[in-house]
Amino acid sequence: MNAPASQIGRSAEPVPAAGPFLLMDNVSRHFGTLMAVDGVTFEMNEGELRAVIGPNGAGKTTFFNLISGLFPPTSGRVVFAGEDITRQPIVRRVGAGIVRTFQITEIMPDLSVFENIRVGVETAARLNTRPWLSRAARADVIARTEELIGLVDLAGKEDRAVGELAHGDQRVVELALALSLKPRLLLLDEPTAGMGDHETDQMVELVRRLHREKGVTILFIEHDMGIVFGIAERITVLDQGRVLADGTPDMISANPRVRAAYLGTAA
Repeated sequence: MNAPASQIGRSAEPVPAAGPFLLMDNVSRHFGTLMAVDGVTFEMNEGELRAVIGPNGAGKTTFFNLISGLFPPTSGRVVFAGEDITRQPIVRRVGAGIVRTFQITEIMPDLSVFENIRVGVETAARLNTRPWLSRAARADVIARTEELIGLVDLAGKEDRAVGELAHGDQRVVELALALSLKPRLLLLDEPTAGMGDHETDQMVELVRRLHREKGVTILFIEHDMGIVFGIAERITVLDQGRVLADGTPDMISANPRVRAAYLGTAA
């Protein structure tokens, strides 16, 4: 029996792990004499919508790189869903459900919206290395691809080359590609970077909907404090590679150390 389209690429339902969903345990990353991340301990629960903020050079991107596996920590450990993944490569982490978008859009510009997302669906289902697909498998891939196009509100644009789309729509395609990989933890690096006001509003609403309606656990980096305080349930503030503060938006906005180091008196 063929799996329904919504199950393409999805493994058996994971058993919730005891303890934090994501744990960074005293993690550091050095580049020569530069200490990009310095002894960071961070915990995140499944189902959260969490923001990471901080001034330029605070270590936010390095922090994401350590979670996604772009490089390993110099010291400390990373635990995801109860499993130590400190030395696991990116492909293993993606397979476990850690999926990331980047500040600079990563898409295949010469392919259509549909083709971009289909590649992700076939990859998630481990079908992209097969020389041919059965009629049923092709139908499931098409159905799942169309499902994702509808989910991110790109219906009517599926036949357009991604490189011809507005920047905001390109970022949405990238997000759909990430969703095609069935993330348990979705890492969004500056999801509204370079967008106008209307595009930003659309992306924010999409992120909010993915969290509320689809239950996606989301950790995002963002410079726009209006977005951060508008949708994040908790906020972690990094400064000079260390955790300066962590808490609810109200706690962060009232924290004098955060106000002095980053937000300013208007926060």
